[in-house]
This record gives sequence, structure tokens and C-alpha cells, in this order.
Amino acid sequence: MDNPYYQKDIKSDAMLMNKTISPYQYQDGDNMSYSEKEALKKLPEASLWPKFSGTGEYDHMELIDYIDALFIDVPSIPDYWITAILNTAFKGHSSIWYTEMKEIHGRINWPWWKSQII
Repeated sequence: MDNPYYQKDIKSDAMLMNKTISPYQYQDGDNMSYSEKEALKKLPEASLWPKFSGTGEYDHMELIDYIDALFIDVPSIPDYWITAILNTAFKGHSSIWYTEMKEIHGRINWPWWKSQII
């Protein structure tokens, strides 16, 4: 694929693509590096992430700033962890948009999603 945003080497790809499993439920700790294990401990639960529906007066910048701050606060967080639980931040119309975009474009990294949200 020629898309520079496409994530080529995704650890536990099949597990993370399943909507019922998130990085918080990652069971195969033996295959995780020390920095990944430490990052996982610092990653806030998805229920604490800002949400937005994409209707009315929504603040998409709150979500973008929150995720950007995660990468600054915990630089060892793998990008695919963020994008794997990104769907939990979207509600209503934005959730439909996200699902359709993901079906069309596949696994894409955070910089690409950020550019689409803005």
C-alpha cells in the first residue's frame, strides 16, 4: 500500500482489530517489551477519554489535544494502541463516520486520523 500513514507492522493485529478486545485486555505479556508494559500501565482507560458525537457544538479539539498529550506524557505508547481504542471516543454520527473511514482506509496511524478529524 502506498499510503504513508498505513501501519505495516502491527503487533497483535488480529486481537486489536476485534472491537471487544482493547490493549487493556492484552494477555500475551511475554511478547511485550518492558517499555510497552510500562506504557500500558500509564495509558488511561478508554472510559476516561473525551467523547464527541460530531453534531451540534462539539469540541473535537479536546479529543485531539488529549491524544496528543498521551504521546507526550507516555512517549513509549505504540501508535496502534491509540488507534485501536480510538473508536471508543466517537459517539453517534461520528462513530458511523469513523467506522466507514476505517472500512475504506484500513489501519491508519494517529497523524492521519488527526488530519481527518480536523
